Amino acid sequence: MTKPFSRYQASGQQLGGPACLPLVPKLIAAVPGTQESQLLVPPGPLEPLTPPQWDEDQQLGGLKESLSQLCGLLLDKEGPPEAPTETADLGPMEAPDPRAPVLSLICPLRRKLWQNYRNLTFDPDSANRHLYLSRQDQQVKHCLKPRGLAGPGSFELWQVQCAQSFQSGRHYWEVRTSSHSVTLGVAYPELTRRKQGAHTDNIGRGPHSWGLCIQEEGAQAWHNGEARRLPAVSGKLLGVDLDLVSGCLTFYSLEPEAQLLHTFHAIFTRPLYPIFWLLEGRTLTLCHRPEAKPHPGLQEEASGLS
Repeated sequence: MTKPFSRYQASGQQLGGPACLPLVPKLIAAVPGTQESQLLVPPGPLEPLTPPQWDEDQQLGGLKESLSQLCGLLLDKEGPPEAPTETADLGPMEAPDPRAPVLSLICPLRRKLWQNYRNLTFDPDSANRHLYLSRQDQQVKHCLKPRGLAGPGSFELWQVQCAQSFQSGRHYWEVRTSSHSVTLGVAYPELTRRKQGAHTDNIGRGPHSWGLCIQEEGAQAWHNGEARRLPAVSGKLLGVDLDLVSGCLTFYSLEPEAQLLHTFHAIFTRPLYPIFWLLEGRTLTLCHRPEAKPHPGLQEEASGLS
């Protein structure tokens, strides 16, 4: 058998010497499966990298638009806004919170408030002589002609309070008014029955009561002789939420939309009675709900006199 490369040895050429360099390509071609194109070529110098071009509007435009639409839907469905700040001196009118209106006659907020609904009645002994009660003490009307002699617990002012009081828990009630020029609020038992000063009512005029006065041109939130002006109230159905746990008294307008009007923040230390003032010819009705249940924090007892 012939040894490899024997023909080169016979010619006197030695592998590995300079004379063999021309034979290298031939030797490579003679090796099975080896081609000249498989030889490694040293890479040339690297060119500087070009940073990719980023167009934010082009890449994220669709995503931004989708997120914007989603946020709009969530804002439309969110609950009522946070409570307004504490009462201050009479000043510029507050702008209504754009998140406050709830586009539903029976919105989720109102249904939640109904969980603490209380059926109230007026206290006949507290009613001013010009205030006539009817419908099982659920309605009061201010008439020009006074009733008989005033009782020891009746208000000299055109006011009446409820027979029920609250000292703990959370409570909600609704009132329907015939027109503007009415005031609704809550008061401690020691609120005086006597007229003091030139005011026609004393709800919110001192430290023992808080009130929302509704006039034709606007509303005012009163406490301790200080008032805050509010926008006009268009509806005649009003809601009052008294949360004694968190110390909040909140008023709502329920027609044509549910809208938060004002929130008082206070530490309530004594029983609170719902109380009302109404101008001549006005009527107030305490709305009742059949499913409303009494609450342990509700009391029906004689109020204190001063």
